[in-house]
Parts: sequence; structure tokens; C-alpha cells
Amino acid sequence: MHSSRRTFLKTSAALAVGALTSCDSTSGGGNRADEKDFRAIFDGKTLHGWHKNPEKIGHGTGGNWFVDDGALCGEQDPPGSGNGGILLTDEKFGDFELLIDMKPDWGVCSGLFVRSTDQGNCFQMMVDYHDTGSVGHVFGEGSGGFVLRTFTFDGKYEGEGDARRLVGLTSTASQKAEEVGLLHTCTGEEWLQAWKLDDWNTARVRCVGKYPRLTTWINGLMVCDFDGEKSTAANYDKENVAQTLGRKGSIAVQVHGGTGWPKGSACRWRNIRVKPL
Repeated sequence: MHSSRRTFLKTSAALAVGALTSCDSTSGGGNRADEKDFRAIFDGKTLHGWHKNPEKIGHGTGGNWFVDDGALCGEQDPPGSGNGGILLTDEKFGDFELLIDMKPDWGVCSGLFVRSTDQGNCFQMMVDYHDTGSVGHVFGEGSGGFVLRTFTFDGKYEGEGDARRLVGLTSTASQKAEEVGLLHTCTGEEWLQAWKLDDWNTARVRCVGKYPRLTTWINGLMVCDFDGEKSTAANYDKENVAQTLGRKGSIAVQVHGGTGWPKGSACRWRNIRVKPL
């Protein structure tokens, strides 16, 4: 578990009571980019074209992945065991734009990997949907541990004990983009306005170049813009990252290992489309 990325509490399961736990597929998805020339890489019915990490990695042996009502769902295997992993595309991608809808249960720690190896080394768009969380900023998973995040969010709750439920989110003050090695970041308040609670949200990721220019959006809001050629982010070594990841890699989704993932919770994805550049 990467402590520099997030702090996981064993009480996360209690905090997640009242969150969605079934892999449903309700309406929503946010403002989408022009989808001309995008092609589907998930058929909405099977796991064809995808594979779990072939060997055990730090997060586990792979997690449990299945399709429910058109959504690709991931959970620990078995639920609450701490055993997670990643699901990767068989196809490798270099320069591309990606559109993907996501709906994480509150309390889970997931991620969207680009240029990933089968061991999970990658640029990760964080989907840390829990207290002190972050969705849309970038983390160097197995590629230096650099954290390109300028704010975090926490949940707002109603009720006590088993009746406690998430009713909203609040954000910390935002750092400036250059303080963490980014060209651009949204503010926490902008992110809160863009994010749809208990609904589908659309992420867009653009990845271009040997030392990639990596840009992320949530529901049309640019969350961060990272220049891998020139960034001065702490723990980022462009040559080491380029050597570790190569020019192409898989797109992958994650179930984080460890005790922080609430038992019975899932992260779900749908409408996964790519446009090569």
C-alpha cells in the first residue's frame, strides 16, 4: 500500500455504510467530448479483451471482475479479504484519448491506469473515493510514487453508527499547479461543482508523447495538465519512468489491496472508448 498516495483507515467500512454497493447502471455520465473516431474497448457484456494481472502484485492476485447491467465491476476477492489487483486491456496504447464513465462506491480506493505494465507500473489517474481522497489527479504507481495532487476531499455525513450515510463532500484549500509539478489544476471548489454524487461521472484522459503530456477531465472540467517532458514534480524522473513503462502500455482499472476497501463495495466502469492519436 502506498502511504504517500493515501491514508487508509480500518474504519473505512463503517464510513461507507449507506453507499451504493450493487453494480447497478443508472443514468448519467456527464458532458462527453466529441466521440468521432472513438472505438469501444469494452463490449458491455464480457471481459473479452481484458486480463487480470498474471502474477501477484502488491495489491493482490487480481481481484474479482464481472459485468453487471453493462458495467465493468471490480471488488476484492473475496470481499473484505484485502486481495485486490488490476484488470488490463490486452491491447497496448501509446498516444490516445480515452473516455470512460465511472461510479465508485464511497470508501473504495481505485484508479485508472495508462501505459500500464502487467505488474501495474503506470501513470495513474487516481479514483481515491474516500476521506482525504482525490479523483482526477495523477500518481506514479510503481513509477516513482510522485503525487500530482493539489487538494483532497472529505465526506459529509448524516446519522450515527450503522445509519451513517454520505450526503456530500467538502474540499481542502488548493495548492497552485506549479507547487506539485503541474501546468494546470482545477480548484477543489470547481471539482466539487463538477462531481455528481451517487451517479455516473465521465473521465477523459489524453496521453501523448514519450515523456507524456497527460491531461485529465471530469465531466468536462480539466482537472490537471502534466508535462512529462518538463515537470519538476518531486520523485518524478522522466528517464526512469520512460524506461519502466515504455512507449506503450495497457489501460487498466484497479481494486486496491489492503483493509481500507469496504467489504461488499465495488468500483464500476462503462462506455470505455479510445481514440488513437
